Amino acid sequence: MKTLLMLTGRNVKMYFKDKGMFFTSLITPLILIVLFLTFLGNIYRQNFLSIIPEGVEVPNALSEAFAGGFLFSALLSVCCVTVAFCSNLLVIQDKVTGARRDIIMTPVKGSTLALSYFLSTAFTTLIICMTALCVGFLYLGKVGWYLSASDVILCVCDVVLLTFFGTALSSVVNYPLSTQGQASAVGTIVSSMYGFISGAYMPISQFSSGIKTFISCLPGTYGTILLHRHFINGVMRELEGEYVPDIIVDEFRAAFDMRAELFGHELNDVHMYLILGGATLFLIILYVILNLFKKNKKNRIKG
Repeated sequence: MKTLLMLTGRNVKMYFKDKGMFFTSLITPLILIVLFLTFLGNIYRQNFLSIIPEGVEVPNALSEAFAGGFLFSALLSVCCVTVAFCSNLLVIQDKVTGARRDIIMTPVKGSTLALSYFLSTAFTTLIICMTALCVGFLYLGKVGWYLSASDVILCVCDVVLLTFFGTALSSVVNYPLSTQGQASAVGTIVSSMYGFISGAYMPISQFSSGIKTFISCLPGTYGTILLHRHFINGVMRELEGEYVPDIIVDEFRAAFDMRAELFGHELNDVHMYLILGGATLFLIILYVILNLFKKNKKNRIKG
């Protein structure tokens, strides 16, 4: 355990010490915050106001809270995965510099080293994503706060679970990579595509039926939907109770990905947590198997 903690601490220090790796991780959330608040915020405010019946006036704070909640939930759903890929670059960097080979030559077990990489990636990703979550809460506190205590707790749980999903996914995908060029290529692909295929950049309801079916089969999609739900639930409750009929709110929930369906069956929070948690567990087991296979292969070569 002491060795594991020392290696994990070493990986975290190396991550924050490497300014290039650290700022690469921050690029995605910073760009998305500026992009969302500058260009997309007004679009979502208008979309929100378009559902309000003519003659009904709602507080400006409601539209601001909806736009901010939707945008920050989208931001976090992407960052929990893309930042994990950036944090996991240390694994490849150690291969390139030979640091991994030097560590393995010591009495440190390969499994301990692999676990230290996993834990350090999860820890550094959580630091950045939790900071972004706090920024989101502060923003909503300024423009319009409609979150309940349970909403806040669920948002934190969503970020933690999605971070472990991103860590497990990046650990498996980056496992066979051995050069910085390969890592950069994979990181570019993930950063450019993940937001679209998870429904973060564009509501899933606006895609064709075939694409919607494909996206609904991807576990990361449910992390996005969970964050949308828990960031915007308070606004929907306020609308239902004071301003518009329930049927309009239901249509609005469907249009902005606050409802999830899988092969025609509607999913609740528990279902989505099980899907995302199950996918995370599967990826962790796959990561363990990959490391065991590598260990057994080395033993056969030595034999």
